[in-house]
Amino acid sequence: MTKFRWIEIAISVGFLVATLLLWDLSVRFFKVPAYLVPSPLAVGAALIDGLVNGTFYPHIAATLYAVVVGYALGCFLAVVIGALLAEVPLIERALMPYIVALQSMPKVALAPLIIVWFGFGMSSKIVLVALICFFPVFINTLVGIRSVNPDIVNLYRAFSASRWNILLNVKLPAAASSIFAGLQISVAMALIGAVVGEFIASKAGLGNLLQASSMTMDVATMFAVVLVLAGIGVIGNEILQYLHRKVVFWENRTHHAIEGA
Repeated sequence: MTKFRWIEIAISVGFLVATLLLWDLSVRFFKVPAYLVPSPLAVGAALIDGLVNGTFYPHIAATLYAVVVGYALGCFLAVVIGALLAEVPLIERALMPYIVALQSMPKVALAPLIIVWFGFGMSSKIVLVALICFFPVFINTLVGIRSVNPDIVNLYRAFSASRWNILLNVKLPAAASSIFAGLQISVAMALIGAVVGEFIASKAGLGNLLQASSMTMDVATMFAVVLVLAGIGVIGNEILQYLHRKVVFWENRTHHAIEGA
């Protein structure tokens, strides 16, 4: 690793240590009760206990399944529909008001209806996650495809390239960065959707565990669950950044060329 990468890691670790120390000192100095804000050691003990004795794993698996399946479904539909509307302005003018109206509806308000329609189980959580993930990827796909350099499109048309060929070889690659930005936003939103669904109706999942812990006033476990959710979000974001670098590889080459100039 480069010198700057080590500096970044050192700053990140130092910030984490400083935050934990400030947290611990604040709890001790102000004598905050453990049922309001537990100490970092109590949260760490609850986290380790949940991971070692296996209590967390079924809930983590249930939440991850809903997040991954719902995220994949919502994002796939968002890219397909976004590309369709970008290519056919008539369909965009006809459907865009309904898509915006659906996005404007609070998903928490829709959750009870989704549970009535899809049942008290995994299907309702997947649908809720897909709905929440849809709009950021959809709008980024639409804007990304619309932002393609028209001169390149005209050049392809001059060589008799088909509309499908232009979409696959020009417009989608040009919109790739915008699409990945939407995908990264949707990672955090997917977790929100899964937890909301587990709050309302679920037998397993981190949201279910969080709610059960709140009933018993086990605040340390609640903090531990929140940390697990944060960890899942960070890992998901890192995976997407890695895929972004690999899929949109030409951006890295341009960046390195500018740095070397």
